[in-house]
Amino acid sequence: MHALDSIDALLFSLARAFCSPFAVFVQIQGCAICLLLAFGWVLASYVRNREIKQMKDLMRDGNSFAFLCHDINELEHSKQVKLPRVTVVMPLKGFGEHNLHNWRSQVTSLYGGPLEFLFMVESTEDPAYHAVSRLIYDFKDDVDAKIVVAGLSTTCSQKIHNQLVGVENMHKDTKYVLFLDDDVRLHPGTIGALTAEMQKNPEIFIQTGYPLDLPSGSLGSYCIYEYHMPCSMGFATGGRTFFLWGGCMMMHADDFRLDRYGVVSGLRDGGYSDDMTLAAIAGAHKRLITSPPVAVFPHPLASDLNFGRYWNYLRKQTFVLESYTTKVNWIMNRALFSTHCYLSWGFVAPYVMAIVHIAAALRIYVKGYSVEETNNISGGLLLVSCLAICTTIELLSMWNLTRIEVQLCNLLSPEAPRLSLATYNWVLVFIAMVVDNFLYPLSAFRSHFSQSINWSGIRYHLKNGKISKIERSKDMGPKFTDLGGKNLYGKKGAPTKMSFLSSLARSLAQWWQPKKHDV
Repeated sequence: MHALDSIDALLFSLARAFCSPFAVFVQIQGCAICLLLAFGWVLASYVRNREIKQMKDLMRDGNSFAFLCHDINELEHSKQVKLPRVTVVMPLKGFGEHNLHNWRSQVTSLYGGPLEFLFMVESTEDPAYHAVSRLIYDFKDDVDAKIVVAGLSTTCSQKIHNQLVGVENMHKDTKYVLFLDDDVRLHPGTIGALTAEMQKNPEIFIQTGYPLDLPSGSLGSYCIYEYHMPCSMGFATGGRTFFLWGGCMMMHADDFRLDRYGVVSGLRDGGYSDDMTLAAIAGAHKRLITSPPVAVFPHPLASDLNFGRYWNYLRKQTFVLESYTTKVNWIMNRALFSTHCYLSWGFVAPYVMAIVHIAAALRIYVKGYSVEETNNISGGLLLVSCLAICTTIELLSMWNLTRIEVQLCNLLSPEAPRLSLATYNWVLVFIAMVVDNFLYPLSAFRSHFSQSINWSGIRYHLKNGKISKIERSKDMGPKFTDLGGKNLYGKKGAPTKMSFLSSLARSLAQWWQPKKHDV
């Protein structure tokens, strides 16, 4: 037998250390996290699948329009003419490869009531202005749509500013206002389904939905898919939820006209995140947020979504937890911050330990070490086996939920190209799970200590949870947005490209002096 060399001795020492009671606890905890995620996705799958079965039963019974509404009698002209007016407010920023398709899916809605679309831009120099102008011209005889130039925000984020200006310009008879992101791909019956729920239960404060990410093939796109999947559990309740996604929010128009619960002032006076602010208001006033099972939307990610753009997106997501409206909201954000960071690294640590256990076992096999020399690490391999089983269960449950949501989207949009699971790479999904959970705490701590963020060329500074300062410069922002790959400035204003590693290194170097440099 061979004597242990220094590297092998270190490896075996680590393997033995990772069999200590504390290390075993960490590895068991990692298995528990996998199983909890799997259980959540199973419940979400049940809710979505129940809607699929109901739609198929209705179609078998002769309702070929089940993708629009469950009761075919609701499509009668006498009932359609009584539907309330809805205004769709969509803040725009830049123009990318999927925007035109998304906008067409929105303006071609089969909602039977009065419907207007307000496309909000900060200026006519935005590439989105000319693109949406052409779209409106193409549909000028079929839809009520117009572009509104909102101008620059001064007291809140540009998106919130655009939304509030949109509300000011909506029709005087509008009963419900629907806020949409420009990367949302609606189904023909989405607006009708949301409106029906609002009429059925007037106590609803906000109705929301959630996207189904369609990765483009890059690791960055899979990291974003993996980041969104745990959140999808909170939106697949089929009813009441505490979660809110700013990409799709239907609300009562009068709540804005009358500034009920301080929705206008809460957003306008220092608001950074529309959904976090409104969710906090809903919680403070015990208002109802719901998410119907049909509110799941295909969300194709940019074909050139690189890892650097994913990192920028993650930075913006973690920065949201630094904004708050009340002391209670601050406490909840801090609890979410701490829990997410703990669980993220608690998820990653067992895989690091598993690599050490596997490497030690391989060295024993290759070098032919005796049991006495290696102090038997079979216990470590047992833990690795448990982790592998739990990870497999987790991935299968994630695959199943994605499969069901793909099927639901295909049923809800029978005219659209069929979505498929065939393009998903589940090896990359697993890698993305580890990478995303490793990077989340780094991004969260960076956001906590910086208290500033660069969002599409606009740097926002927070103070006491609200925007206190806004700086604008084309040179400080990216040329493209993170998810949709939208060109923000046309042919001008494109800064020098920076790789993910360079961006991350620069962020770490600025950790303690965030106000002196750009991210």
